[in-house]
Amino acid sequence: MNSKTTKVIYWIGVILTSLWFGASGIFELTTNPIVWDITVQLGYPPHFIYILGVAKLSGIIVLLTPNKLLRLKEWVFAGIFFDITFAFFSKLSVLNFAAGTDAIVAFVMVTVTYIMFRKLYPATYGKAVTA
Repeated sequence: MNSKTTKVIYWIGVILTSLWFGASGIFELTTNPIVWDITVQLGYPPHFIYILGVAKLSGIIVLLTPNKLLRLKEWVFAGIFFDITFAFFSKLSVLNFAAGTDAIVAFVMVTVTYIMFRKLYPATYGKAVTA
């Protein structure tokens, strides 16, 4: 796969991820029933839902910043994967498997995006600093 194709797939993934998690973050901050009621039903306290909304919107800003904040983007991807994982298992435990299918779709989408991120920005490790 050439670099141009990788970039296109990466940016499509970033845009879709930003739309998905951006909408979710806004819904969490505005107590929109689409997200709020399900999250409360899963047992999460209101203060956690607000924090999650802020974290999602902050992460989206980082993801949409081109060619910068690469280490922070790693943390954003990790946070998104944690969010997806907790959402899936919470829905599986409290609701049913069908309720968690959105998390499976999100997992696939974000995984492909992350793989493209790694192709565009390979991890480089320098020598460890010793004292």
